[in-house]
This record gives sequence, C-alpha cells and structure tokens, in this order.
Amino acid sequence: MTLTIIILTRDEAQHIGRAIRSVQSVANRIVVVDCFSTDLTVAIAQSHGARVLQHPWVNYSMQFNWALSQLPADTEWVLRLDADEYLTDELSSEIASALATVDPSVEGINCHRRMTFQGRLIMHGGVFPIRVLRLFRYGCGECENRWMDEHIKVSGSTLDLKGEIIDDNLNSLTWWTEKHNKYASREAVDLLNLDHGFMPHDSVAQFRGGSEAGFKRWLKERVYARMPGGFRAFVYFFYRYVLRLGFLDGREGTAFHFLQGFWYRYLVDAKVEEVRRYMRERKVDAPQAILQVLGIDVAR
Repeated sequence: MTLTIIILTRDEAQHIGRAIRSVQSVANRIVVVDCFSTDLTVAIAQSHGARVLQHPWVNYSMQFNWALSQLPADTEWVLRLDADEYLTDELSSEIASALATVDPSVEGINCHRRMTFQGRLIMHGGVFPIRVLRLFRYGCGECENRWMDEHIKVSGSTLDLKGEIIDDNLNSLTWWTEKHNKYASREAVDLLNLDHGFMPHDSVAQFRGGSEAGFKRWLKERVYARMPGGFRAFVYFFYRYVLRLGFLDGREGTAFHFLQGFWYRYLVDAKVEEVRRYMRERKVDAPQAILQVLGIDVAR
C-alpha cells in the first residue's frame, strides 16, 4: 500500500523540515499545501523532496479537503500531519506494518497524539494522549466542514495503533496566545452555529460506538455547550488541573492548563457573548454579526 502525507503550511520554516524527515521512512509521496509563506517554508519542503502546492486559506478543513482533491487517482492511503508535528519512530514502524497487512474493510487508522508546551511534554490533565484518526484510505475520508477543532471522518471500520504523533511547536508564547486568539474566534463560530444553524452542522459527535474524538465532541456539543458561558470554562479548568492532576505537569503544565483550559475557553465564551450582544443591539442575524465582530465571513 502506498502512503501520501499532506501537510498544510504558512511560514513554518522552523518546523517543516522536522515534520518531513519524520515521515520519510514510510511515505511514498509528501504533499505540502502552502498558503503563500513569506519565509523559507517552500524551499525547505522542496529540498526534502516534497511536492509543494499553493492555495489561498479560508479555514483548515477547506484547505485540507482541497488538498485531497489534488491527489492523483492512484493514491491509496493518506496521512494528515500538521507542520509542527512529527511521528515517533514507534508509530512509523507501526504504520509500515499496518499498511502491509490491513484488511480491505478498514477505512481509517487511529493513533495517539501528545503535545509539548514550553518544551515540556504534557502528561496529565486528561487531555493527552488523545486518540485521533489521521490515517485513512483515499476516497473514504475527508475533513469535517468546521471552523475549528476539525477531525477526519470515515464511515467504515477503523483500527488502532499505539504509537504517537508529537505536537511540538517551537514558537514563542506571544505567538501561541495570538494564534489562540484567532482560534477562539473560529470556535465561537461553531458554538454560535449550534444555536442559530446558519451553516450545515458537520460533526463526528457520537455517544456510543464511535471514536474517542467522537465522544469528546458529543460531550462538548451536548453538555459543555449547554452550560453557562464563562462558568463552564472554570469547570473545565478545575476538572483538568485538579481532578485529572494537571498540577503534576509542573510550572510549564500549570501555564498550559490555565491558558488552554481556562483563558482560551473563557475568551471563546466572551466572543460568543459579544456577537450575541451585537445581534441584539443592531437587529442583525448571526452571519452579519460574526463578520462585523469577528471578521469571519461564514458564507465563504
């Protein structure tokens, strides 16, 4: 079985070489879809043997699904990898073995994903490692049509591997907070859509018999989203930091769990309320308010 890697990039010069090197032992083709980087991302990717395409950015899911449409018909398996991620040696070996013996009924393969923050591997808090579907049979999977927290979805059976993808972003904390401010706007769009239904609801949410990502999405949409805004951010942080022992991740872990588990979630809720207030005061619908307040055109 042949394997194609898809990596989406924009100004990822310090990460892209590491990502490509981590998959070279198992990849038959590496495709980098770049959103007009201004650094050396394209040159580094090409120097490592990747095919580089360039395409304007709307959101992650649209960019990834466009990338799928550019693959040749003889593509067999696809692996989604972010530029700041890399495969462990264990996972590379497992993928090679799995693709050599995979049953024709299998459409997707799950692996584990873990991340670092400020140079420390996060081990507690109940968030990592998370099992994610990143490897799938071409033509059987696509990315959810969402603005944030998108997953690959397949309709057929899947199997699980034990190896891990490591998310190890080397940028500064200032870069991280600026990125999560943008993420908060996109996640606010998805939360507002649950109430106002201004775009199709595409979700892997499933209470029973689904993936780990599907169950967590079900909890987020059916439980978390129905809790009072702001208060739910505190509840989530308490769950992660205290009940799931996030405090054991040390000083770097404390910063991570507070910023990602509370500050980010509270920021999302504040943006949701800002849009709703704009709707009430200006008597406009959700898409108009989102465009004016968050600068996101959901009609694109």
